[in-house]
Amino acid sequence: MDDTDDLYIGLDLGTSSLKGVAVTAGGEIAARGHSPYPTSRPQVGWAEQDPSDWLAALRQVVQQLIDDGATAARWRAIGLSGMIPTLVTVDAQGAPTGPAITWEDARAEAQGERLRDTLGEKRLYELTGQWVDGRYLVPMYAWLRENEPERVVQARRLLGAKDYLLWWLTGEYLTDPSTATGFGCFDLAAGRWDEGVLAAAGFASAPEGIELLPDAVSSAAARPLSGRAAAELSLPAGVPVAVGAADSVLGLLGLGVRTPGDVAYITGTSSVIMGLSERLVIDPAHRFLVTPLAGVAGWGIEMDLLSTGSAVQWLARLLELDVQQLMDLASSAPLGANGLSFLPFLSLGEQGALWDPYVRGTVFGLGLGHTRADVARALVEGIVLESRRCLAVLDEAGLPCGPISIAGEGGSAPFFRRLLADASGRGVLRDPVERPYSALGAAVIAGDAVGVALRPQPATERQRTDPDPSMAAAWSDLWVRHDALVGLARQAGARR
Repeated sequence: MDDTDDLYIGLDLGTSSLKGVAVTAGGEIAARGHSPYPTSRPQVGWAEQDPSDWLAALRQVVQQLIDDGATAARWRAIGLSGMIPTLVTVDAQGAPTGPAITWEDARAEAQGERLRDTLGEKRLYELTGQWVDGRYLVPMYAWLRENEPERVVQARRLLGAKDYLLWWLTGEYLTDPSTATGFGCFDLAAGRWDEGVLAAAGFASAPEGIELLPDAVSSAAARPLSGRAAAELSLPAGVPVAVGAADSVLGLLGLGVRTPGDVAYITGTSSVIMGLSERLVIDPAHRFLVTPLAGVAGWGIEMDLLSTGSAVQWLARLLELDVQQLMDLASSAPLGANGLSFLPFLSLGEQGALWDPYVRGTVFGLGLGHTRADVARALVEGIVLESRRCLAVLDEAGLPCGPISIAGEGGSAPFFRRLLADASGRGVLRDPVERPYSALGAAVIAGDAVGVALRPQPATERQRTDPDPSMAAAWSDLWVRHDALVGLARQAGARR
């Protein structure tokens, strides 16, 4: 690689950190950066972040990329990726009027339910491709109107996390179709905000609602880096900044999932399971989301398990282990965890293929004879079995049964990949060296914005785990037990 090569930058504003990559026109990663930030949980079910922490992380990551050899003069375009749905309300000057409410926050469930009842849940789902619950931006804003009216009075724009970052970099209020789905009022077929949803959500008038929202444009649409942001980041003013897309969509792009039926499984705080469909498909049982893709034709058929990596980390802390030690401990227990079942719904509800805000994490069958290994094994199996539920829904939607391309910390454990392959009956693929796939996908979009088709260099030999047919019957038995217990847990939650 020549140190004069042009570079295309991908920045991913994730749930716990901002990741950055610099990619050459030949698809080689030339530099990386990473900076974490905290999540505040002032009440049970709340999850907030300070947007100023995102900006501090942005400054650090930009400097890390430069220090790693991605000199500022070589930057040709920047692409953005971000977690959704996360709400930022800003005033007339673009300053946040309060903390960002992240997708982990469950405070607005009543407002989400009210919106579905008012508009009609079937109609809302068919229009938006989303089962709009309290984690979407319109219900979040409705909660603020009812509980923090002073914040709403100051607000002039409702933005997603990535949209706020774009504004800070360019001074423009814009979003993209995939991020727009997280608002809960975006008409998929028409590609625009729906005034009827906003009216049903209680906005004073439809025009008022539209004015609060950023314009939705192509992911590859770009605006120049402002002089102010350039000076703060020590970058050349005018570098094109692509609007980008949701982290799930760009994770799929960065993983190289291009064939209908292939699946991206992106593990992190939560886990995204997304199959690629050539056509817009709506599920009568609203078990999946429909997400417009970026950088590749088609639609993402998406299910998001809310509590996977976070559940594993929680149990690891409880047992005073790190994640790898927990996985090793889990692997030492037998399949079925000696009769123990762990329903991994620790985020006060679940999406995935269930869409139940009231189901709770639960341990069934615990006795004095069980060990720490049994508990660890039961949690991992619970996550795998919910993943199996989601993958079965993709089959029912008519998508071809392609392999699973897995990324993230959860996919790094061979034990987890073995269980996922055996439980789902699909091959599981992983790069031998983990890469920040959403940031990589954002870099691809940066290239698209300036007419450069980046093709990130794939791993020379992807690790493949194929299912063991002899384990199919055992996993089917576990599934029957797991699904029956989920039914009981949902009934208990509904009576709360």
